[in-house]
This record gives sequence, structure tokens and C-alpha cells, in this order.
Amino acid sequence: MSIKEIRYLVSELKLHGMYQSLERRLENLSKEGRTPEELVLQLLEDEKQHRKNVATKTLETRAKFRRESLLENWDSSFERGVSKSKIRDLATLGFWNLKKNLIIVGSTGSGKTQLSIAIGRSACQLGLSVLFVSVQQLLEEAAAERAAGKFQKWARKTQKYDVLILDDFALRPYSHEEGVLLVDLIEDRYRKGVHIISSQVDMMGWKTLFEDPVVADALVDRLRNPSETVILTGGSYRARL
Repeated sequence: MSIKEIRYLVSELKLHGMYQSLERRLENLSKEGRTPEELVLQLLEDEKQHRKNVATKTLETRAKFRRESLLENWDSSFERGVSKSKIRDLATLGFWNLKKNLIIVGSTGSGKTQLSIAIGRSACQLGLSVLFVSVQQLLEEAAAERAAGKFQKWARKTQKYDVLILDDFALRPYSHEEGVLLVDLIEDRYRKGVHIISSQVDMMGWKTLFEDPVVADALVDRLRNPSETVILTGGSYRARL
């Protein structure tokens, strides 16, 4: 069987990873002295990696990240109170395995959004479904879907994400209706998925921003138990750039 025929069959079977690496692997076969069995294994690994890359790209597109950001590119030369070992720990998504929410607190420009997106991309690489959305955008979408009579469908879809990243939480006061919406959304996801919350205000400060103190207590309780907090210090990284 010729290489052309092999390429045709591999393409027909939609083994795109194998298709891309076939000629390179065959060329290196004699140079590296590999056995036919080793060649087959390499090609299968190429296919597996290709499919993982495609799946990750799809998850990243659906996540609606605002920008490119990766944990391996986190600038540790600017002291922000997060060690390299902590960055490595976040990359393994230990908080996800324990079903803990992750609260990222820092001043304007400290890198909260950058860090939350980078962690979200790590989650996509592990095959988890992620949605990145600002709290303001979430509330606006909820209001629009309610007005269109599609709120329940929208809520069910939102609840299914493994990781829900809520950016810029507590930037303004929230009405009773907005607070109830957030409580209901997080309650339905409790212990099923996790939340990554970025905020300029720590948890106890959140309570002052809700019109209804009972709703505020319920929301903070659900986000705090269980959770872990990352505090970014050192002022504005954006200003330094």
C-alpha cells in the first residue's frame, strides 16, 4: 500500500491528527530505528493529542474569554502576593476537585481578570466547561431573557457549566431582584460546579451592597462555604505595563 493510499484512508476515517503527522513519522522511522509497533503508537498519540487540542479550543471559544491569558505567562517579577507555587497549584485546579469556589480579590489593575481567565483556560485544557461573564452582563442577559420569555432555558444552560467565572463582582449596589437572581443561580449550582469570583471588595464588604440583608447573607454563605481566597497586592500591574 502506498503512502498516498494510507493518507486517503486516514483522511476518510477523519483521523486528522494522524493525517498531519503521517509523513513526518514515516520519514523519521528509519532514522530513529523505531519498530512498526512504535510507529503505530506514535500515530495514535498524535491523534489523541489532536483531538484534545480541538476539544480545548472549542471549550475556550464557548467560554467567551475577553482576552488571551495563560498561567504559564503570569509575570512573577511584579510582586502581587501570589507565589509561583500557588500559580502551579491553581493550574492543577485543586479547588475544583474539592468543589471549592475561588475568590480573587484585588484593587483595580491588579490582574484579577487576567488571573481568572488564565485559570479558566487551564480548566478548558482539563476538559471542563467554562463560562466567563461579568456580573453586570449576567444580570443584563437575565433581564433580556426574562423579557423574551426564555429565562428558564437560559438559567438551565448557565447552571450546567462546570466553572462559572463572575468578573467584577460588587462594583455597585444590587437590588432585591438582582440579589435573588444571583442566590438562585448559585444555589442551583451548589456542589455541582464551582465559581471563580473576581472583586475589588472582600466577602464581608459584599453584604453592604445588597438592598436585602437576608439575600446578602444567603449569597455570601453559599459562595464562602466552601471556598478559598487569593488576594492580589502590590497596586496596579496595568499601570506598570
